Formats: sequence, structure tokens, C-alpha cells
Amino acid sequence: MALTESEVRHVALLARLALSDEQVDTLRTELNSILGHIDAIQQLDLAGVEPTAHAIPMVNEVRADEPKPCLTTEMALLNAPQSEAGAFVIPQIVGPGGDEA
Repeated sequence: MALTESEVRHVALLARLALSDEQVDTLRTELNSILGHIDAIQQLDLAGVEPTAHAIPMVNEVRADEPKPCLTTEMALLNAPQSEAGAFVIPQIVGPGGDEA
């Protein structure tokens, strides 16, 4: 199944993407390549193959939750660009007062 230019434009419209003619052509080529790989995978005989989430067995390795010494406030703030009253000072990014208000 190959995507047409109009199908790529329709998907871009649904995603609210403004694409140039060159971008539509590039994406159509790339999406068709991806669909080609999916078609190749669908041709494989996978009967009897158990579904997996990973290609190799994965086991969570967790350490015991034991308290350990931590940094002092002074050490934690040592390389901070700006600090005040024992806390990091960061620029406001949401709401009025930020650069992009």
C-alpha cells in the first residue's frame, strides 16, 4: 500500500502541519518506505512466536532502598547559576513575568 500525495496532505492537515510541496514529497517517500518495511514484516510466518515487548529478556535491577549521606545544601548549590535562601533560582516559564508572557 503506497500513500498518495493527497493522503499525505490529508494527514498533514489532520496534524495541523503546514507542509511545502517538497516536504510532502519527502514525507510521502519516507512513509512509503516505512509501510514497505511493515509489509515485509507482515509477510513473515510468525505462527508460534510469542509476543514480546523487548528483543531480549529484560529484568529490572533495583538496589535496596537504604539511606546514604547526601550533598549539603551548600555543595548542591555550588555550581548553580543563581541561588537564594538555600534554593535554586530559575526563570519563570509559565504565566506572567516570563520572557514569553
